[in-house]
Amino acid sequence: MARLVVVSNRLADPRKTAAGGLAVALADVLNNTGGLWFGWSGKLIETADGGVPGEGKMHTHQAGPVKLVTLDLSREDHDSFYVGYSNGVLWPVFHYRLDLADFDAGYITGYRRVNQLFARKLQPLLRDDDVIWIHDYHLIPLAAELRALGCSQRIGFFLHIPLPPPLILAAIPGHDWLIRALFAYDLVGFQSEADHGHFCRYVESEAHAHNLGDGRWRAFNRTVQAGAFPIGIDVEEFTGLAEAPEGREMYERMRREYSRRKLLVGVDRLDYSKGLPQRMRAFRELLQRYPENHGKATLIQIASPSREDVSAYTDILHELESLCGSINGNFGELDWMPVRYMHRTVARTRLPGLYRASRVALVTPLRDGMNLVAKEFIAAQDPQDPGVLVLSRFAGAAEQLREALLVNPYDIEATANAVHLALQMPVEERRIRHQGLLDTIRQYDVHWWCDTFLDTLAKAEAEESGTPWLRL
Repeated sequence: MARLVVVSNRLADPRKTAAGGLAVALADVLNNTGGLWFGWSGKLIETADGGVPGEGKMHTHQAGPVKLVTLDLSREDHDSFYVGYSNGVLWPVFHYRLDLADFDAGYITGYRRVNQLFARKLQPLLRDDDVIWIHDYHLIPLAAELRALGCSQRIGFFLHIPLPPPLILAAIPGHDWLIRALFAYDLVGFQSEADHGHFCRYVESEAHAHNLGDGRWRAFNRTVQAGAFPIGIDVEEFTGLAEAPEGREMYERMRREYSRRKLLVGVDRLDYSKGLPQRMRAFRELLQRYPENHGKATLIQIASPSREDVSAYTDILHELESLCGSINGNFGELDWMPVRYMHRTVARTRLPGLYRASRVALVTPLRDGMNLVAKEFIAAQDPQDPGVLVLSRFAGAAEQLREALLVNPYDIEATANAVHLALQMPVEERRIRHQGLLDTIRQYDVHWWCDTFLDTLAKAEAEESGTPWLRL
């Protein structure tokens, strides 16, 4: 079996699945097959070795059968590559927020420079028969840089965040350069059919690509295959966390402390894409329209810190704190606080107990690639007395999780009505909905995601050898 090489901006020990995120998704395939995981070390150097920006040290660590190789970045490169372009341009535009994008021309230079640096450092570590899997928006041009260095291995790319419609994508200066870079891959994967459709429409209208059928497109003297591969969770692993001591202890404590309440839960990174202010307004509307929930419904909202050096995140933090304070001040009683808001991270091992104790989960992003919290909530439920998932139609998960109560988070009144319906839903309907949702996340779990993507990559028609790839 060919060695798998995974490349992402950040990485974690795949043996420690409690780390969450991509480490959880890739733990099984990496631990079972071995391989190499390459990415940024998380360390910044004020002056790079030799005085050249970005030429930081490499570090190698063996994690069981997996070799972890990380690279330090200079502060200059980090600020332009990560803060400036990845999270100041690509993140807001890909989440449909052109108003928050900063199109400073200098950022793209750093973005290209770091991708070239990754390629130079990774290329000597590669074997001829390696299969390379590159992840997310930070590293879109990495395959093109590897091709320019002579790499002919199979290379796949997976975008974990949404891809916007063509006209929004075309607002990025140099958008054609980004999409051309995707044609250096053999397979490009998206979270949803909607995102895949946006890619197809863009390459057809903007890049004048030829549709070869079966998801294959031809442009720039390259052929790429594209498709939707919705990421899942390890259902058995997460269910096991719910039964583990920390999960059980959290469940029992929540049941004791809120024995007279119906719990609602929201677990998100603090990000403008998550729709947290709209969620709070919908909860306030619920309390105004349905006073029977006074003293009975409590929302626990966890908003873990995220990119707090960016002004947009400071603004949303202040707005969220103001809304929570206003709701508690206007509706709270001496023995009841409507909103319990926490601006910190809760250990992943404790979350299943919180999910299981909750009658309703609010997963209402304004735009999200997938949102695995929705799937984790389903996996954590007691099938005999399950909670209800209220899910934004703008989350990638909505394509799969049709038995959830789907809402438009911009429609505050309709969302409040859906939350009230969830709180009042009889157990028989809750069981039916939960069983359908559980069947779906079991069928399309993380193992299906890994296996399907890698199998499709292995079967993708290889580009003809000898075709030079010009540096972008």
